[in-house]
Parts: sequence; structure tokens; C-alpha cells
Amino acid sequence: MAEKPLRLLACGDVEGKFDVLFNRVRAIQKKSGNFDEISLAPLQMLNGRSIKLASRKGEVDTKNCGSALVSSLATDLKPRYHFAALEKTYYERLPYRNHVVLQENAQHATRFIALANVGNPEKKKYLYAFSIVPMKLMDAAELVKQPPDVTENPYRKSGKEASMGKQIPAPEEEAACQFFFDLNEKQGRKRSSTGRDSKSSPHPKQPRKPPQPPGPCWFCLASPEVEKHLVVNIGTHCYLALAKGGLSDDHVLVLPIGHYQSVVELSAEVVEEVEKYKATLRRFFKSRGKRCVLFERNYKSHHLQLQVIPVPLSSCSTDDIKDAFITQAEQQQIELLEIPEHADVKQIAQPGAAYFYVELDTGEKLFHRIKKNFPLQFGREVLASEAILNIPDKSDWRHCQVSKEEEEMLARRFRKDFEPFDFTLDD
Repeated sequence: MAEKPLRLLACGDVEGKFDVLFNRVRAIQKKSGNFDEISLAPLQMLNGRSIKLASRKGEVDTKNCGSALVSSLATDLKPRYHFAALEKTYYERLPYRNHVVLQENAQHATRFIALANVGNPEKKKYLYAFSIVPMKLMDAAELVKQPPDVTENPYRKSGKEASMGKQIPAPEEEAACQFFFDLNEKQGRKRSSTGRDSKSSPHPKQPRKPPQPPGPCWFCLASPEVEKHLVVNIGTHCYLALAKGGLSDDHVLVLPIGHYQSVVELSAEVVEEVEKYKATLRRFFKSRGKRCVLFERNYKSHHLQLQVIPVPLSSCSTDDIKDAFITQAEQQQIELLEIPEHADVKQIAQPGAAYFYVELDTGEKLFHRIKKNFPLQFGREVLASEAILNIPDKSDWRHCQVSKEEEEMLARRFRKDFEPFDFTLDD
């Protein structure tokens, strides 16, 4: 028989306004019943690392506030709930795990909630009601079950503390076994997938093959279905291609050479090169007076396509782009959550899960977990809207196709422009 959960109510800083607090609690209990316990949030604060922790509701910049001591205490105690009150604002962080996946035994997740002060004029939330079963009464498997939106522990790897602590080395990833043509005609030779001349190592490590598609794939580089005239740059594990029917002439895709369905499924070595391409493209577009927006739709797709769309700096600000995504999402009843800047999609989405993800040039990220249906052109619709690029007629790529000759011309031009930023030539 399942244990009956306790009904608890946490409260922010009272500041002597007990009459306001008691009146509010009486009203709540009259409507929904009595609580087993009412607790005032202790004087704790979130850790003081220089990171910006985003949440479902509200945002807290922890760069100039926090307590290293409380951070250490939270790391050791691993509370199921952690309440704070000194910042006098409401903030609910995504839950975080208290173990390293596949390296440590699974443990329960922690939820961090900051509460505003009682009776604050901004009417920010200062009461938080929740139900909880004591740990000693719970089944072990149920206790360590992770929420679907769980992230990594924000207290891990913090500067000197991380370097002094015991680190578990990540398993070494082997290079993908593939040779492909070099787009730099001047070199006139093939380049191995390690990015270096094969003569550099007399006894190279035997590599493993990248994942293979179950059938024909339009985006696996070795596939005959790939329109190779659109390919503009090739790295060790990823390649860059012009988008077919792009929103602009320099709308590009970052794609893995091997067959991966989504960012969540990428190996560490592929993730590293994806990040390298993202940083390089940001520098490239910035030099041309543009900022870039990245998005991925892991829904009704078989091969990862990371869309990179440049937006002229004169067209709008990053906040305008963010507001456009949020506004159109609300209009279509799509819940876009802001996720921590230093977290990534792999931390909150499981392999095989459908999702939509946007990354802005500031590093801000928006995430939607697709549960049923999702508009396939949503990302393009937002960026093509009057608020951003003002080309609403281009929201569907099928209406933007040009001849193969024009695609070839655009690809040649992009390769030439991108060459000064091409990190693959440094190998």
C-alpha cells in the first residue's frame, strides 16, 4: 500500500508580516485543506558561481550573489527540496540530478526554489505548496526515478574546486573511419577523417565506423542521395551544407557525417566538433554584420539537421528574436522553456525523445518537449515573420527552391567567403 504523502507549505521571508501570512494561509487551507507542516525558508542562497540559471518561471543571475558554503552543503546533503529566501524573488530551477550517469549509483533529484518576501508589492510568489513522501517510506526505485526535465548538477566542476577534487576521466572516443573528398582543390589529395595526413602516424589506432542508417538517407555524407553540390565544408565528424530552399543565401546546416538522429545521440567527439562549427559560424556571421540563430527539430526527421540562420544586426535584437519565438509559441499553445545557459539538450532530453530546440547568439536556449503534434515549419515561420526577417512567404522551404546551377553558384560563393574562418585547414 502506497504511503500517504505529507502536505507541506514553504514560505519566504516574513519580515514581520505575520498577519498577512496567516490570513493568506487560512484562505488557502479553507479552499484546499490543512497542511501537515508550514516552514519558513531558511536563509540560504543559490551557489555563487558565475552562471545564469534559467527556470520555468523567473530568472536569477547568480554571478553576484550566493554562498559557497551553502553550495558545498547542498552538494553533500543532497536535499530533495532546497528553498531560499534572501534574494526576495520567486525562482524555480529545473530539477537537477545528484549523480553522474553511468558512473555513480542513481540518487534522487533536487528541486531548488527561491521565494519572494511575504506581502511584496510586486505580488511575486512567496508560498510554495507541495506533497512529499518521507525517504525512509519510499521504494528505492521510485525514490531515484528522474524527472523528464532533469539537468546536470549545477554545483559540479566549479573552477579550483573541480581541479582539486577527484575527476573521473571520460572514456576516449575513437575517430570515425571515413575518407572523403577535400573541398580545397589546391591541396589535390584526400584527407583522412582525423583531419591530418595519414602519414603522420605510422601505427594509427584502428578506428570504428560511424553509425549507419537503416535505409537511404538524404544527409549521410557517404549516401548517394546526398546533394553534394550543396556541401560547403567538411570536418572530421561533421560537415556544413547550404540549406535547400534556405531563408537566405547563407542559411546553412551543420550535419554529422555518420548517421545520428539528434544532438542527444551524438558521441562526445561529434559534439565537440558541432560546438566548434557553431562558434566559427558565429564569428563568421558577426564579421558580416549578422547574428545567427540555431534550431533543431527532432520530430519526423531521421538525421540531425542543425539549422543556422543569419539575421542582420540592423533587423532586430536578440531579445526581439527571443520574444518572437515565445509569442508565436504561446499563440500555438507550444510550451517553450528556457534552459540553463551552461546546460545542453543532452541533459534534459532522453535519446529517442521528440523535441524542438532554439539557441540564440547570446547562448540563451529555448526548449519544447514534443508530446503529440508539432508544426514542422515552426522555426522557419518565426524567423520569416515580419518581426524578424520579414519574409513570411519563405516560411516553407518548398516555396524557396532555386535551380541546381544557382545552388552551385551560392555554394561556391559561401566556400570562398568562409575560407578565412575554416578551422579544418589548420589540421
